[in-house]
Amino acid sequence: MSRHSRLQRQVLSLYRELLRAGRGKPGAESRVRAEFRQHAGLPRTDVLRIEYLYRRGRRQLQLLRWGHATAMGAFVSTRGPTEESPGAGAPGTPPDEGDGPRRPLDSMGAPNTAPDGR
Repeated sequence: MSRHSRLQRQVLSLYRELLRAGRGKPGAESRVRAEFRQHAGLPRTDVLRIEYLYRRGRRQLQLLRWGHATAMGAFVSTRGPTEESPGAGAPGTPPDEGDGPRRPLDSMGAPNTAPDGR
């Protein structure tokens, strides 16, 4: 069996810490497991995304350890499909596209990258 890289050891340590911090908080342990399973198939060469997810997990760990956290949930939109956001333009107008093309985001909010890293 090969040794784990430094980043792999950090991710495994984060996983254990998140599970420990989530004990006794409804939905935390299952959410942690689901998040890690979802990203388990990332290629080892996608270091930028792995580091991004690691930093994101560290922030979630801080929030879980904070004394006021009682559960761990997901960020979901509570607005219906017909409601406009407060900063949106007039009803019926397309949303502002900005001044250039945007890269699509994955379910975690990270930019999607091609397999070759571009």
